[in-house]
Amino acid sequence: MIKKLLTNLGEYKKDSIIIPIYVTGEAAMDVITPMIMAILIDQGINKGNRQALLTNGLALVVCAALSFYFGVKSVRTSAEVAVGFARNLRHNIFARIQTFSFSNIDRFSPSSLVTRMTTDVTNIQNAYQMGIRIIVRSPLMIIFALIVTFFINPQLAQIYLWVIPFLVIGMGIVIHFAHPLFNVVFRIYDKLNNVVSENLQGIRAVKSYVREDEQEEKFNEVSKKIYQTFMKAEQIVAFNMPILQVAVYTCMLLISWFGAQFIVDGKGFTEGQLLSMFSYTMEILINLNMMSMIFVMILMSRPSVERVVEVLSEQSDIKNPANPVTKIPNSSVEFKDVSFSYQNEMNNLVLKNINLKVQPGELIGILGGTGSAKSTLVQLIARLYDVTDGEIKVGGLNVKNYDLVALRDQVGMVLQNNVLFHGTIKENLKWGNSQATDDEVISAAKIAQADGFVQEFPEKYDTMISQGGTNVSGGQKQRLTIARALLKKPKILILDDSTSAVDTKTDREIKKGLRETIPGTTTFIISQRISSIEDADRIVVLDDGEINQIGTSDELLKTNRIYQEIYQSQQKGFGQSAGK
Repeated sequence: MIKKLLTNLGEYKKDSIIIPIYVTGEAAMDVITPMIMAILIDQGINKGNRQALLTNGLALVVCAALSFYFGVKSVRTSAEVAVGFARNLRHNIFARIQTFSFSNIDRFSPSSLVTRMTTDVTNIQNAYQMGIRIIVRSPLMIIFALIVTFFINPQLAQIYLWVIPFLVIGMGIVIHFAHPLFNVVFRIYDKLNNVVSENLQGIRAVKSYVREDEQEEKFNEVSKKIYQTFMKAEQIVAFNMPILQVAVYTCMLLISWFGAQFIVDGKGFTEGQLLSMFSYTMEILINLNMMSMIFVMILMSRPSVERVVEVLSEQSDIKNPANPVTKIPNSSVEFKDVSFSYQNEMNNLVLKNINLKVQPGELIGILGGTGSAKSTLVQLIARLYDVTDGEIKVGGLNVKNYDLVALRDQVGMVLQNNVLFHGTIKENLKWGNSQATDDEVISAAKIAQADGFVQEFPEKYDTMISQGGTNVSGGQKQRLTIARALLKKPKILILDDSTSAVDTKTDREIKKGLRETIPGTTTFIISQRISSIEDADRIVVLDDGEINQIGTSDELLKTNRIYQEIYQSQQKGFGQSAGK
C-alpha cells in the first residue's frame, strides 16, 4: 500500500532522499552538543581552564550553526516535497477518475471521491511532511544518545532499558484502540460531504418546500457523530502525554539519585557528565514522545492512505481492446440478446434479452414507465456500461472492438441531467467539437432552437454560464446541451428525455431540424411525452427491463396496452388543460 502511494512522489524522489541526510546532520550536532557541554564544565569551569572554555565554547557555536543550517534545510525541503507530493496525488487521483466507467463511479460515490481528493490528501501531506523528518530524526537521536550514555556511565544508562519498553508498550496500546475510531471518522466524513453536496445541489427544492430546518438537523446529526467519534479517539490518544511524563520523571529521579551518589562516592563520575545525562534523558524521552505523536498522525492518516490507494488501484471495468478499431463504418445499431446488471449478476438483471436492430438514419423512440431501464439501454451503446450478457453492434461490429475514444466521439449523448460548465456559451458548445467555427456553433444552436434566446443576451455567444448553468432556464439548458451534442456531428445521437422542459412547439421544431439536417444520423429519443416520439420510425416500449413491443405510433395505439394507457392519460391531461 505504501509502495503504491510513494510511486506518486515523481520528481520529488531525489529530495526525499536528501532530507534524511540533512536530518542526520542535525541529529549528530544535537548529540555532540551535551558532550561538549560536559567537557566545558569539567575542564573549563571546574578547573578554571580558559583555553578549554574558549575551545569548547567555539565548538558549541559551530555545532549550533550547523544544527541550524541542517534543520532549516530539512524543514524547508520536507515542506516543498510534501506540497508537491500532495499535488501529484490530487492530479493522479483526478486522472484515474477520468478513466472510470459509470460502474466505478457508482462504487465510490462522487462525495466520497471529493473527500479523498481533499481531506484525505491533506492528511497524507501533513503526515508526510512531519513523518519524513521525525521518523528519521527521532530514532537516530535515541540510538545516538543511548550509545553516548553507555559510554559515559553504563550503570546509569541501564535505567533507559527499563523505562523505554514501558513507554513503547503504552503507546502500542493507545494506537491499538484509537486506530479503528479514526477509520470510522473518515467514513462519516463521506456522509457529511454527501449531505452538504445534496443540499447545495437541491437548494431550490429545499427552500421551496421550506426544509431548511430539517436539512440543518440532518447536517448536525452527522456532524455530531464526527465530533463524538473524534472525541473518543482523542481521549485515548491523550494518554500518551501522562505516560511520557511518568517516564521522564522516573528517569530524571533515578539518574539524579544514583548520579549524585556516584559523584559523592568519587567513582569517576563528574558534574558535567551528570548534566549531559540529564540532556540525553530529555533527548531520548522527547524524541520518544515525538515518535508517539507521529504514530498518532500516521494513525489518523492511515485510513486516508487506504482510501487514496483504493482509488489509485481501481481499474476501470471498461478497457480498450488490444487492437482497437478506430473507424466506424456506418450508424447501424444492433442489440443482440442483451442483458445487463449493475452488479454484473445474472440473477439481478435490469435489462433482459433485448433484441433490436436499427438501420442507419432511423429515428427510434423509447417509451416506458419509471424504472424500466430506458436510460441504461442507450448508455450501453457508448460503453458507459458494458453488457452483462449478449452483445451490441455498431456499424456491424461489437462495440467492445472499437477504440473507446473513437466510439464515444461518434455517439452524441444528451443525458437526463443536463450539465453546463462555468464559461461562455460558445465554450460550452465547443465541448462537442473544440475545432468548430463560429458558423458551425450558430448552425447547431439553430437546429436545437437555442439561437433565438442566445441572440437576446447582450453578450450573445460570449455570455458567461455560471457553474451548473444556474443562470439559464431548464428549457434553455436542454437546448444548449442538444446543440453541444450536434456539434460533434455524431453518427448516433441519443436524446434522453432532453426536451422535457421545452414546450411542444419547440419540441416539434427540434425534431424537424434533426430530420432535415442530419438525415444519416441514427437517433434514439427517450421520452415520457408521446408527442416527442410519435413521429419516430419505430417506438420501443419497455416494461420492467424487457421489450414489450416495437412498432409505429399508429400500430402501438391499436395493439399495445401500455402505449394506449400513456397516450390516453396524456390526451386527457392535455384536454383538461385546454379546457381551463
